[in-house]
Amino acid sequence: MTKATERGGGLALLALILANVALAFGPLFVRMADTGPVSAGFWRLTLALPVLILIALQRREPLAGYRAGIWWMLALGGVAFALDLASWNFGIERTKLANSVLFGNMGSIILVIYGFIISRAWPQRAEAAAVVLAIVGAGLLMGASYELDVRNLIGDLFCLAAGVLYVVYLLSIRHVRGDLGSWSVLVWSTVFGVVPMLAIALLLGEPVWPTDWTPVLLLALVCQLIGQGLMVYAVSHFSPVVLGIALLSQPVIASVVGWIAFDEWLSLTDWVGMIAIGIALVLVRLPEARRSARLAGSPAAS
Repeated sequence: MTKATERGGGLALLALILANVALAFGPLFVRMADTGPVSAGFWRLTLALPVLILIALQRREPLAGYRAGIWWMLALGGVAFALDLASWNFGIERTKLANSVLFGNMGSIILVIYGFIISRAWPQRAEAAAVVLAIVGAGLLMGASYELDVRNLIGDLFCLAAGVLYVVYLLSIRHVRGDLGSWSVLVWSTVFGVVPMLAIALLLGEPVWPTDWTPVLLLALVCQLIGQGLMVYAVSHFSPVVLGIALLSQPVIASVVGWIAFDEWLSLTDWVGMIAIGIALVLVRLPEARRSARLAGSPAAS
């Protein structure tokens, strides 16, 4: 157990569990909304924004006075986040809830592949195994979706595209994270994401204004504020492997919700694919966890 984990204790563990539970309900609220799926994402950001600003101000994180390079990176990150959320929400309505959560969380695998390409380095065994398992698992899930309905396969592809776009978002904010606090980054990525989300919804001809505000309010409160807020708190208290294992609760919860709410049954192939991707999401975090453990055990870290 790391020192950070010891500091967090039971409160951090509870935050991590509740964060994953809250985030797993996102696809349900998107489907419940009587707006279009992309419009639901627009309201998720818009309704959460005032609260995010208040939190950033309360924590005394500056929201202005940045140099031009930071503004450009924030804008790029916000647009990438909007495209990620739009693609994911669009896919949610066209595939199983469990698939949408799994493919939406494939960013960590894609980030590792990106790292191999730019560094021209061979992957460690855990990383290589993670990539292979992720490809096999994704193939099984997509094959099962295609057999069920080609529309489901399209939903899988949009959710997978969301995972790619989330990597673009992460790489963008990585350049500014050393200069800004986490809440100020969240504020501006939300600000720059609101207009593209609305534009995409209008281009798709979606209904934007809800007649029933409950689903979009739940989406903003449960997912954007509670889910993301608790995750921001919990993420610094646990090793990457623990975070990866906790992440696996999301597709399990989503599959149960999909079964109860929409009678979405998972076949044996679905389960094998889910397990393969689940193992991959844990394996891909092992090298980072080992590096963190070595740093924590070095004289400079003590």
